[in-house]
Amino acid sequence: MRSATLRQLKSFSLVARHHSFVHAADELHLTPSAVSLQIKELEQAVGLPLFQRNSKSVSLTAAGDVLLLDVHRALQALQHAEDVLTRLRGHEACAISIGMVSSAKYFLPRMLADFRELHRHLDLHLSVGNRDQLAEQLRRGQIDLAVMGTPPAEIEAQAEPFATQPLGIVAAPGHWLAHERSIPVAALGEQEFIVREPGSGTRAAMERFFLSARIQPPQGTEMTSNGAIKQAVMARMGLAFLSLHAAGPELQANRLVAIDVLGLPMLRHWFVVSVGGTSLAQAAQSLRSFILERGAASIAEQFEDRATA
Repeated sequence: MRSATLRQLKSFSLVARHHSFVHAADELHLTPSAVSLQIKELEQAVGLPLFQRNSKSVSLTAAGDVLLLDVHRALQALQHAEDVLTRLRGHEACAISIGMVSSAKYFLPRMLADFRELHRHLDLHLSVGNRDQLAEQLRRGQIDLAVMGTPPAEIEAQAEPFATQPLGIVAAPGHWLAHERSIPVAALGEQEFIVREPGSGTRAAMERFFLSARIQPPQGTEMTSNGAIKQAVMARMGLAFLSLHAAGPELQANRLVAIDVLGLPMLRHWFVVSVGGTSLAQAAQSLRSFILERGAASIAEQFEDRATA
């Protein structure tokens, strides 16, 4: 590995991220053949193949998977050093990568806009994924921070709560349960549900809720988007267990109704999660502190605005 170059490591990281030599080359402003040569030279230095290649896809070998985590750590360390040196030169421009679960997109962009008003020199890169995807991106060093409802136990991470999130069951206004009161959980056992995919924190919370009532969790139509689920519920395809923050606009417009089920809404926290600890870059530490200090007030203000709009 001593003969490996920074360009080779960057090429390796991007090919692993995109599963494509062409897309990695586009991001590096190189030709695919130049990227392929960088990977070939790195494989020669390592002494093992790092990718499995076929006509349709590129995937990591076992050796590539082992190497990738350390490469991301090395690139992150170099980026951190670059950020510090840039500030020492009198400039503070740098970037923060933030991942969020889809339910957070209903409040986090405004929070980030407020942060940018105070830190115009910072670039923010925002991506959306489910809980498992964000945990893997944190593990691989692909994002600096993640905002999610269930912090990952499978990786060593620093997770700090900053606001409360209500979860409940929503229905179309014309559903027969929409105006019932004190509905027992057992009454939901035969209802059609639209559910998030495995790996979603909302799906996991729903399953815990039903299992706590000793009822088999619904196994209805799966959708990977809260937006698609809300549309399906409004079309009377079934009920859905959702973050009431995610359903906020439709609830305020009376396009959805949060039905009155005993034990709901379930309250859980929003967390800001990182794996950097004290070594987290200063810019990312600033954003984490901002979310912890102002996140709860920002969410309350946004949903109060909707209620009075």
